[in-house]
Amino acid sequence: MNSEQQIIRQKTRKIYIGDVAVGGDSPISVQSMTNTLTNDVDSTVTQIKQLADSGADIVRVSVPDQEAADAFKLIKQQASVPLVADIHFDYMMALEAIKGGADCIRINPGNIGKEEKIREVISAAKDTNTPIRVGVNAGSLERKLQIKYGEPNADALVESALNHINILKKLNFEDFKLSIKASDVHLTVESYRKISKLIDQPLHLGITEAGGFRSGTVKSAMGLGSLLMEGIGDTLRISLASDPVDEVKVGWDILRSLKIRSRGINFIACPSCSRMNFDVIGTMNKLESRLEDIKENLDVAVIGCYVNGPGESKHTDIGVTGGSPKNLIYIDGKPDHKVESQDLADHLEKMIRDKIKQRTEEEANIIAKI
Repeated sequence: MNSEQQIIRQKTRKIYIGDVAVGGDSPISVQSMTNTLTNDVDSTVTQIKQLADSGADIVRVSVPDQEAADAFKLIKQQASVPLVADIHFDYMMALEAIKGGADCIRINPGNIGKEEKIREVISAAKDTNTPIRVGVNAGSLERKLQIKYGEPNADALVESALNHINILKKLNFEDFKLSIKASDVHLTVESYRKISKLIDQPLHLGITEAGGFRSGTVKSAMGLGSLLMEGIGDTLRISLASDPVDEVKVGWDILRSLKIRSRGINFIACPSCSRMNFDVIGTMNKLESRLEDIKENLDVAVIGCYVNGPGESKHTDIGVTGGSPKNLIYIDGKPDHKVESQDLADHLEKMIRDKIKQRTEEEANIIAKI
């Protein structure tokens, strides 16, 4: 029942990655990256579909060599979401990816050699309206900046970013976005804050090499959450040593927790204690597992007792407050009926799916009458 909230975002230019707008007043998009071998077309296409089904707006694919570039063309033909070709040093791979239909290329112009190579890439990008993502990373900072600053810090990262940006601007290329990442939360946040005051291009947020699923989720939530609440950021990727689908889910969880964007069910659930009148943890595990396919927004409260249950359930689409001998079900914030604990997970799942179906039918009727 909670609506999305408009955090006042810093104004940036709007660019398009395929049909996905990034920057300006467009929604903050969620990205991930394949970890299959790009030349394994079938596996990569399958993973892209899994990511798209999980809510990825944009997917990045590595293109390190000619074999991968040839495969990328085939992958692009089968992808349902925009693809970013990840290029590092070989300008020829950038050209191949552009020819292959990449919706964006990730390349740092200062890393690809002589000026004529850079001009050739920029010319090709202009001809096809292919945007570029400039990606600055504390772990791969230019040697001259390492020597100058002694160690990676925000000023070093910002200087690196501006060096790459100046190359693009000298060639009259403005259709780019920027990431400026570190594995350290404080360094990342400080770097984004500084660069956001110097450029108006969209910013791609992330804590690079954040870690495993649990630790990486915490670091990403702390860093990206801080920036998003300040209105900084136009698209994000959660970098986890985990299944890429987890990256997408965590990205959406961060946006949903800040009421910036919503997708799927927003569960309000107690941590459980000795007061609970049903197995809260077991019920939640069942519901989250069974309802991963739900894309529509719905607020559901699962509270084990009467201490906080009524208050939470009154502000949700569907709620349950633990009671003895039966648990009280709320619909649209009002007490409605009671259900036995052993039937609770099945009952809630059916109610949620029925609620989604009802909303879909009501929206279809409204559209039909227009």
